[in-house]
Amino acid sequence: MQYSSLTSNLLKGPIPQEICDLANLTSLYLSQNKLTGSIPSCIGSLSKLQYLSLASNLLKGSIPKEIGKLFDLSNLNLSFNQLSGPIPILSATHLYIVDAGNGCQKIFPDPFEGNSDLSPYMCPTPVTKKANSSRIPYHFKIFLPIAILFTISILGCLLFSRFKLKNNHVNVQPTKNGDLCSIWNYDGKIAYEDIVAATEDFDFRYCIGVGGYGSVYKAELPCGKVVALKKLHHLEAENPTFDRSFRNEIKFLSEIRHRNIVKLHGFCLHRRSMFLIYEYMEKGSLFCNLRDEVNAVEMDWTKRVEIIKGIAHALSYLHHDCCPPIVHRDISSNNVLLNSSFEAFVADFGTARMLDLDSSYRTIIVGTCGCVAPELAYTMIVTEKCDVYSFGVVALEILMGKHPEEMLSWLSSPTSLVNMKLIDVLDNRLPLPTSQLVTQNLVHVATLAFACLNPQPKSRPTMKEVCEEFLSRHTSLGIPLRMISLLQLMNREMHIGGKTKTCGV
Repeated sequence: MQYSSLTSNLLKGPIPQEICDLANLTSLYLSQNKLTGSIPSCIGSLSKLQYLSLASNLLKGSIPKEIGKLFDLSNLNLSFNQLSGPIPILSATHLYIVDAGNGCQKIFPDPFEGNSDLSPYMCPTPVTKKANSSRIPYHFKIFLPIAILFTISILGCLLFSRFKLKNNHVNVQPTKNGDLCSIWNYDGKIAYEDIVAATEDFDFRYCIGVGGYGSVYKAELPCGKVVALKKLHHLEAENPTFDRSFRNEIKFLSEIRHRNIVKLHGFCLHRRSMFLIYEYMEKGSLFCNLRDEVNAVEMDWTKRVEIIKGIAHALSYLHHDCCPPIVHRDISSNNVLLNSSFEAFVADFGTARMLDLDSSYRTIIVGTCGCVAPELAYTMIVTEKCDVYSFGVVALEILMGKHPEEMLSWLSSPTSLVNMKLIDVLDNRLPLPTSQLVTQNLVHVATLAFACLNPQPKSRPTMKEVCEEFLSRHTSLGIPLRMISLLQLMNREMHIGGKTKTCGV
């Protein structure tokens, strides 16, 4: 195994020592769980590890000095734990530290933030080599200047020839694998060097998020357009077969246009790395906004209902209006972005498909745990109904202001919901709605969310049916909001569209 992502899995307990037996592991993501205990020192034995994220857990103790021996480490995030003691010296020569959890609060993330008892390490004093006291041989004094002048002359000729050739063949497409950068919505081509310059060689100050597939950077292109660059962890640029398939797939995905889907402007496939170039969203992820006290309050009930509708319309488009249909596979609050007006845009709608071009829906199981449909545990088949289930989870998360982990466990025994009212689970940071229309919309959305969470995939509505429900007219609820129970919503006893209706196929 080379890659393991268990982010947002609700995992508890210590990090198992057995994880250190994965000698070929290059990427390990265990952030946003409830892991306790200390960081195993044996992680330092994972010599191939490049990406390590243990952020937003309950880890205690000191950071093991063995982590400093991970020479290939390029991405480290230990923020928002309860770590203490000194920060060890990090020996990795290519390390650019990124903070996924703190990306919600600041532009300049600190990978150790949220660990108040950590003390910074002292940089080691550079070792100065003792000057050689022996005298330079006489013949070196004669031939060395001549050799330098000869080398400079040769380099000058080569550079001049290259410049002349470039001017004479400006429109020739590069044929060497891994050298193509393209943005279809802008004039001309963007060079890999432009991307490196825009992010100052991917400095962590430009990083605005880290996910299972890659790190996201904010960058201003030479044309002045601000975009989000997703630097993919998956490295296949040296594979010519993957090169061709990847370009064909991304060309198809770039043609997708919907008002609630993040626009994919283009890509960069280079020997060193792979990028996807997306439209930039000012407010960031829905996940971060729900956990920000100021933004969460600014997202009133009307905005939240519209966000849910926007996600539904985007998924309906992917499932029913694209040819062939596209299954997202990883609908979660992390993959829903918001613009400055809190409008929802679905992101990462084709990343899994692009990076697993040789795999079928049966073998590739991706998704954020806590949002994954239960049938995947035994069918191992990803369908549109898996997206429908994930949509139901995200809809409840928006209404509750937090992940509905306990709610999902109660669904297996609905009798536990008899005495629980809807108002008991709504986000208490917002006042209860006073408008009859807003109240009807909340009940409507909650009812549809529970329908999408049906344990039987065939009994879940399609996303097209969900959108049709949103367009239907609502009649009066008949009873006050404070009296509506979750069991009533699950059984669809509330009137929707003028009559009691059960969605399903």
